[in-house]
Amino acid sequence: MDAQGRGRAGGIDPADQWVFDPETGSYELRLDHAGEPVEASGNSPSATPSPAPRPAARQGAAAPRQKPKPGGGRSVPGQRGTGGGRRAGAAKAATGRRKPKPKKTTKKKALMWTGGTVGVLLVVTSVGGYLLYQHFNNNIDKIDVGINNDAVTKGPVNILVIGTDKRSGDGNTGYGDDGSVGHADTTLLFHVSEDRTNATALSIPRDMITDIPDCPTKKGGTTRTIRGSKGVRFNESLGQEERDPGCTWRTVEQLTGLKVTHFMMADFNAVKKLSSAVGGVEVCLGKDINDPKSHLKLSKGRHEIQGEDALAFVRTRHSVGFESDLDRIKLQQQFLSSMIRKMKSGDTLSNPKKLYNLADAATQSLTVDTGIGSVSKLTALAKELSKVNLKNITFATVPVDDNPAEGKNHKTVVLNKAKAEPLFAMVRQDVSLTEVKEKEKKAQEEADAKQAALLQGPKAEPATVRVKVFNGSGRVGAAGETVSWMQNSKGMVRTSNGGNATGGKKDKTLLEFAPNQADQARRLAEAMGLPADALKQTEGTAAPTAEMTLTLGADFKGAGTPVAAPDKAPEGIQKIEADDDNICAK
Repeated sequence: MDAQGRGRAGGIDPADQWVFDPETGSYELRLDHAGEPVEASGNSPSATPSPAPRPAARQGAAAPRQKPKPGGGRSVPGQRGTGGGRRAGAAKAATGRRKPKPKKTTKKKALMWTGGTVGVLLVVTSVGGYLLYQHFNNNIDKIDVGINNDAVTKGPVNILVIGTDKRSGDGNTGYGDDGSVGHADTTLLFHVSEDRTNATALSIPRDMITDIPDCPTKKGGTTRTIRGSKGVRFNESLGQEERDPGCTWRTVEQLTGLKVTHFMMADFNAVKKLSSAVGGVEVCLGKDINDPKSHLKLSKGRHEIQGEDALAFVRTRHSVGFESDLDRIKLQQQFLSSMIRKMKSGDTLSNPKKLYNLADAATQSLTVDTGIGSVSKLTALAKELSKVNLKNITFATVPVDDNPAEGKNHKTVVLNKAKAEPLFAMVRQDVSLTEVKEKEKKAQEEADAKQAALLQGPKAEPATVRVKVFNGSGRVGAAGETVSWMQNSKGMVRTSNGGNATGGKKDKTLLEFAPNQADQARRLAEAMGLPADALKQTEGTAAPTAEMTLTLGADFKGAGTPVAAPDKAPEGIQKIEADDDNICAK
């Protein structure tokens, strides 16, 4: 099928550019303007290829050159009917003329169709997937937020996905409030564990009252600090007072205690383009919906939606639940879970045209930080994140309560600290909200069992516990506070204050002890709620009056507050597992 002169916006359709190379006997995909082919592995592409070139009309005659058709179509050198490049060379070879010079292999670019290039999902309302080609590098917009992390890190990864409700630009007008700069209408923190076995996506309600910190913001080559605000809606962390995504980044870090690695931001148009690129996203409704505000009109049951219907689905809230933003988040989580399933399905991965359309839609809709501001960096990150099994991805909503300051007329919510802090602690310490396959965790479980054994056994009497406490938490006076609590509340009278830890702030609390101090260590671990990995048994035997060493880390939240994360999520938090396709909105 000839791709020339198709009149497609932005040029030809690369999915139709498979051409047969008579020299190699395989098909090649030509994307660039110079006619340079991109090699494909195997002898046939996944999509229907262009047929082999027709022989020339007469010996030695070049194929006639086609004129570009009106409407924006363009000629691609080296394609059938262009009269030059490899096609003409093939015709000459067929009639005994000299063979064309072989292409330089250093210029050939490998095209990867595997799932390793399908990565983090994004939405306005949150997540879609993408296969990234170098061809799309210029599509990507980036913002320098003053933090430039490497694309891939060895530790946990925290991707801040922001869906902005801006009403300007392609595909974003006609939804009311035209010209709005856009706020953090939908925000999701996508946490991937250090071992890449599980992921948790935390949805942060836009109407949650919180504090926004001071934000250094770059604009026009200069940096100015936008003063923070106290007791305002979370969505004001973007757009308001010209705040950029770096302000949302810093607000999320302050709220959750998690270090954000990168951000991705998308708008209304992203939902429409991404849902269409994958051929529709399946959703389920427990009742008929006719919402004149979002323009969503769907009957009870299952539907495949895309484009305007997809955007209406993730925006609607007046026809579900209590018509709140929290009810809308449930719809968004259902949509995003389904989008992930569709993107990782064979139907998408084996279809070059769908993959191209998906990549084109994603990169055109995507704004990122400078740390992932190129296709190569985004691809590296995508490969890393694609290691997570779909069954081990969970969507959860940050626990909130109605704002008590508003009486019965509730328009905003406040953080439920009693439930939120344990949830944040679980995410910070890579505790999965879903069960991870045994085979993926076997090696880790063996190591954990050995470490956990340190907590098993007899415990010393509190009065015999000897420990020196050092402060590496970053909190002023933490060591003294802990020693006082131990002595007065726990009866550990033989404790002492060692002052600040050598080397400054530590990430995690650590208790070091000799084998003959194990019973003291177990007593102290029980009192402080230390996790097994906070215990380090040294070699050798300690003197009878020797002190253990306790170094408080950034995970220490205060005397009497357990350092260890809970082993299960708090009761009543809203969560959805990504592989659950039996969810219907009501």
